Order: sequence, then C-alpha cells, then structure tokens
Amino acid sequence: MIKLEAADLAARIKAEVKAEIERGVRAALAAVRVGDDPASAVYVKNKIRACEEVGIRSEHHALPESTTTDQLLELITSLNTRDDVDGILTQLPLPAHIDETAIIEAINPSKDVDGFHPVNAGKLAMGRPVFVPATPAGIIELLDDRGVEIRGANACVVGRSQIVGRPMAQLLLQRDATVTICHSRTRDLPAVTRTADLLVVAIGRAGFIGREHIKPGATVIDVGMNRVSDVDEVRRLFGDEAEKRLEVVAKRGSTLVGDVNPAEAAEVAGMLTPVPGGVGLLTVAMLMKNTLKAAKLRRQ
Repeated sequence: MIKLEAADLAARIKAEVKAEIERGVRAALAAVRVGDDPASAVYVKNKIRACEEVGIRSEHHALPESTTTDQLLELITSLNTRDDVDGILTQLPLPAHIDETAIIEAINPSKDVDGFHPVNAGKLAMGRPVFVPATPAGIIELLDDRGVEIRGANACVVGRSQIVGRPMAQLLLQRDATVTICHSRTRDLPAVTRTADLLVVAIGRAGFIGREHIKPGATVIDVGMNRVSDVDEVRRLFGDEAEKRLEVVAKRGSTLVGDVNPAEAAEVAGMLTPVPGGVGLLTVAMLMKNTLKAAKLRRQ
C-alpha cells in the first residue's frame, strides 16, 4: 500500500502563494474564534502560523464563550467593510447558543475564503466555483498530483456535511467521476463503499471504516481527525505501528487517528492518506491559496 503523504504538496502550494506575495500582492486574513475549545484554538493557531510563513497579514479575533450572535454579527459586519481585510474565516463549530447559519451568511461572499456562504456553495454546485472549501479542494490537488484517475472512477463520499462531504461530491462529479454519497442512514454501508475505486471518508468516527468497507486496490482519502488514548484501541487501530503511537500517548495523553482503521485499510487499499500528515496539511495550504485569490479578485 502507498501512503499518500501530503507534506511535500502542501509546502509547494504555500511556496507558490509566498512567491506571489513577494511579487507585490497584498493579502490579509481575519480569523475569528469564539470560546475556549482546545481543538479550535490549535486549528486557528496553525492557520495564523501559515499566514506568517507565506507573508499574508493576519489578525486573530479571539472572543469569549459568552459572545452573542448579535455581537459576532457586529464584528463580521465590521470586517466586511474594511478594505484592508481580504478574507474572513470563522472557526467552526461555534458555541451552541450562536446561530451558525446566520454568521456564515453574514460574511461577504467575496471574502468567504472558507467557501461556506450559500452564494459560493451555489456557484460550486453550478460548476462555476469561486471559493471552494479548503479540504475538498486540497484533496483534488492531491489526487491530481499523484496521478490518481478521477474521470470514470466510481467514487464514494462517506459524510454529507457542507464543509467536506457535499462539496467533495460536487468536485468529483465535475471531474467526471460517478459519485455516491453515503451517510448515517445508508443501508449496508460496506456493500456500497466496496464498489468505490476512490473512497473519501469524513464522518468523525475514529477508525470506523475497516477492511470490509474497502475495495481491493482502492484509493482511500481519510479526512477524519480524532484523538484516542485507550491502549487496546490504539493496538487495534495501528497494528505494527502501535508501539510508536503508544509512545505518543504516553507523552501527550492521546494520538491522532482518522475515520479509517489504518491497520485494516493497509491490508486492502492501494493508497491511503495518513493521519496526521495527510489531508489536514492541505486544508491549511488551500486556505492560503483562497486568501490570495480573494485579494487578487478584490483588487481587480
């Protein structure tokens, strides 16, 4: 089995963005985070660090858990009107008391570098994309970079979120794949996923997809990002690599695993993205690319 590691591609994408910034394109990203969710804090920190690497100016608006929908809308409105801000991202999920839909729809579509606004989602569905959500866009870049044939392939996307599942399916369809979307109500999931030459998994359940779900030789893209700390679970998921992962658990209290059981997938898959080291790196790189695009479009 071939590991579809993405560090090299992510570095190349960021280098391309950096080169354009150094040639004189000015770009700025405003990242908004509400509350103290540790995972959200890490994600925003990684995005801010990436901005520094490529030369995009960034600002981090860290708001307290008590922030109301109206207060957050006021900040978004302010960022919309500022000419020195090209991209706005609101780290999801937001606290339960905030109207997430209202916040997403309040962002100016021309600054919606996450690609979540209904205008950008609609343009993607029509085959006229402007800003594509970073994770699906990064997956397409990875498949192209590694020469994975999309045209004519049977593709299956497990998960129907607006962030990954649905836009992923749209992109694959536009590249002439035959696409099936599966979700929590799909009957006999393994029977469906086993037909896929290309399997993309984004469901948020640690190691859920096993050997029985995977067609021999298939390309498997694991979008999941879950933490596991139970010793027996680590051994079940990682097989021969379990001891290395247990060392990570001993140091950090947990280790990362995707939605695919890596030990079982290695027995049947032709290619598999690792976690970490796979899709997550591309998500940040593509966000930088979207921010650069927003800046260029606005200045045109």
